[in-house]
Amino acid sequence: MARDWQDLFITRDGAAGGGGAADEPERAEKRRGFFRRLRENMRRTRDALSEEIQATLFEDLDEETWERLEEALIAADVGARTTAEVVEQLEREAQRGDLSGGEQLSARLTELLADIARTERSDRIDLTPAPTVLLVVGVNGTGKTTSVGKLAWHLRRELGQNVVLGAADTFRAAAVEQLEVWSERAGVTFVKGPAESDPGSVAYEAVATGVREGADVVIIDTAGRLHTQDNLMAELTKVRRVIAKQLPGAPHETLITVDATTGQNGLRQARLFAEAVEVSGIVLTKLDGTAKGGIALAIARELGIPVKMIGIGEQLEDLRPFDADDFARALLS
Repeated sequence: MARDWQDLFITRDGAAGGGGAADEPERAEKRRGFFRRLRENMRRTRDALSEEIQATLFEDLDEETWERLEEALIAADVGARTTAEVVEQLEREAQRGDLSGGEQLSARLTELLADIARTERSDRIDLTPAPTVLLVVGVNGTGKTTSVGKLAWHLRRELGQNVVLGAADTFRAAAVEQLEVWSERAGVTFVKGPAESDPGSVAYEAVATGVREGADVVIIDTAGRLHTQDNLMAELTKVRRVIAKQLPGAPHETLITVDATTGQNGLRQARLFAEAVEVSGIVLTKLDGTAKGGIALAIARELGIPVKMIGIGEQLEDLRPFDADDFARALLS
């Protein structure tokens, strides 16, 4: 069953976001709704894969099957390396007699893709530090500021967390205004600096405000930048140092927003950002607008960075915790 926000976060009371037994029927219905919407919004990627996979149903698993499956997975941006591993595993199992037809192939492929989507690193977010500092980075146009605003809303409204938003994107006035609107909508504290001020100073003040006000979570939105802009990437490392100086151990989580429509370029972005700022999780956005949803698998396998949240639309509920099993089922079922 799909994960919800209570499953994603570890809170200081020892529970994964709280909620008692009386809430379980409502949570179960929400989770079913999450999966229905995920499946609907993953239609483009699923259609691209299913056309090839369904064509193999009730047929022999022969060389043509493996070639067509390989082409479909690569087209969905699962990545050449990951695709080769998956197809080789399925071919070995077929040769041993463990797979006898297309229906078994589809079921086993779903299991393998779910396993790939899980990494050895935790896919949860620990909110036990007081306050917990989340640093959000990414390339321009990936939906970073919107994701920050939606995350603040869910933390406040669904988990009862006291949140501070820091607008460290000081070079784009629209980003500051956008985040301020989100802070008002979510009912959280908002910290900004003068136009074109130093991002590190805004991050510093946001953390200081979180400490002073006894906040549970401080989320710092940074300016979008290309992974090829060395001077701006160096600026991110400076922001991290400033945060760590203000609060030892912070930032406790560094999330990068990756636009799923960019496919393999998103993988390169994640790799270079991870080298600069020690990325601990991925927020994969715009999954509803692409046939390249397999990029989530490529990132997990090749970088070992867990996808922690996904964006599948414009609505508040369309930012949601990532569930590997649901994701694999939505790709293929």
